Order: sequence, then structure tokens, then C-alpha cells
Amino acid sequence: MDLKLIYIAFFTSIFGCFAQNDTLQNPYIKSYSDKITASAYYLDTSNSFEIASDNTDPKIYLNLIPNRREQIGFNLNYKIIDVTIGFAPKFLGGNKGDSHSKNFNFNTRFYYKKWMQSFTFINQKGFYISEDNFTAQLPQMRTTKIGGSTSYIFNDKFSFKTLVNQNEWQTKSSGSFIPTFSFYYTNIDFNTPDSSPGDIYVFTLTPSYFYNFVISDRVLIGAGIGLGAGINDIDGDTSALYQADLNLKLAYNQDRFFAFASLNATSFDQDEKVDPRLNDNIVTLKLSAGYRFDPPKKVKEIYDKANEKIGL
Repeated sequence: MDLKLIYIAFFTSIFGCFAQNDTLQNPYIKSYSDKITASAYYLDTSNSFEIASDNTDPKIYLNLIPNRREQIGFNLNYKIIDVTIGFAPKFLGGNKGDSHSKNFNFNTRFYYKKWMQSFTFINQKGFYISEDNFTAQLPQMRTTKIGGSTSYIFNDKFSFKTLVNQNEWQTKSSGSFIPTFSFYYTNIDFNTPDSSPGDIYVFTLTPSYFYNFVISDRVLIGAGIGLGAGINDIDGDTSALYQADLNLKLAYNQDRFFAFASLNATSFDQDEKVDPRLNDNIVTLKLSAGYRFDPPKKVKEIYDKANEKIGL
């Protein structure tokens, strides 16, 4: 098994201002911020693209799909410390292409009162073209995406953390309207003699609604949908852009053991008047199971001392 992806995130005191106050009593939300959370996961994630052209007969739709998509890994979380190690081994069915194909994904979120800030970094090498029954390899193609979103959660009774991690649990059904502003920069380089790198800038505003439906004390279904619009700039050519978001989660939770399956999809589609169009899709399927436990006394002492000195 080749090591294809290692990413380690350690949130130091610079992010302390984003830490959400979990000590407030809320009968709709249960917090596990005082526990160490360890989990294993399977992840299928990729940033794929679709090239569409109306000036041909028949119309052309080419899908550019990364060779490496599937990952397995481990996560350890305590307070604001979050460490993840992941692998993208070739034996997984969604990982194609030669050993030089790469897929590096980093995602994180910070909370401050009702505000949520996300950050995304995706670096991929090695794609293939898919059109009906035709496929062709693009082993040197690279894409890099950097960006994130800023959201405001209106309802204090709704736990967004229940949807995105297991540091909280929604105890009573609740939902919230959440408007989101997103910005992404993407660089695409086919690395062929007759092509040059392209720069894409995306700005969107997306109203969305999320709801956690509590089926029992241990099971819930979380869902969210958003539809928005904005501006797309490709190498100086500006056009209208439409965004669609879908979030689904089925989760089982005990104070110690938890497991969940989640699906997150974001699609950016250019206006149909633009030809050719380059549509952008980010899809993530995650299966995870984990265990919570009390931190060792020494670990807690070190963290508390650091918190007193520098305010983590």
C-alpha cells in the first residue's frame, strides 16, 4: 500500500478566538468538547469538472474526473486540536491511474458565536476524461482549489456541529436558516504543449436551510439544501454562476461510541449562454465510526496550563 495522502492539522492559539463557548446550557444540544474523540473513516471525495458546449452537433459534455478519490484514515480530536492521517491506496476501486496520481484534501471549520467559517484546500494530479463509453487518461493534469465560506446560523437551538462532526449531538429536533457567502479560487493546468494554466474565481451568496430530525435518543437524520447565485471569472471573462448545495447525514450516537454516514455535494454551474461552459462539482461521501474517552490526566493538565497562559 502506497502512502498517498498525509495531512496533519494542528490548531494553535491563533484560532482561539474562533472557539465556541460550549459551557452554555442548551437543552437542544449536548456537547462533547471535554472528551477526546478518536475515529476511523472511509472517504470518497473529489473536485470534478464538466466541459459543456452548445455550438456542436451533437452537444459535447466532457467529464474531467480525478484518478484518486477514495481514502481511508484516522482522526483524533480534543478541544481545538484536530489531527488527521489519511491514505489513498491504489487497491480501492475509485483510485485509478498510475502511482503518480495524487489527491490532497484539507477541510476545517471555525465557530464564533453564531458565525461559522469554513476553509477548503484541494490539490489533485491525474485525471481521466469520461464521455459515454469513451475514456482517456490525462496523467499530468493538475488542479488546485483554495477557498471557503462564511455562514450565519440564526437559530441557537440548531447544532451545525452535529452535521459536520461528532463534537456535539442534537437532542431535540431543530432547524435553522443559514445564509452563506462563498469564495473559491481554482487553478487548472492540463500540462500539455498546446495548453496554458487557467485561473477561475467564484463568488456566490447562497441562502440555505438545515434541519436535524431526532428520531430517538441515539439516531438522527440531518439534511440541508441551498440554492444561490454569484459571479464566475475565468481568465478575465465574467459570467453568471449558480450554486446548489446538498447535505445529508444519518448518525448513531452514544456518549462513548458513534457512527455516521454523510453526503455533501456542491455544484457550481455557469450560465447556459456561456460557451463552452466549465462547471465545477465537489462531492464527498464519508463513513465513520469512533469512540470518545476522557483525556489522560497529564494531557488535560498540559492543555489547561497552555490555555491559562495563551488562551487557546
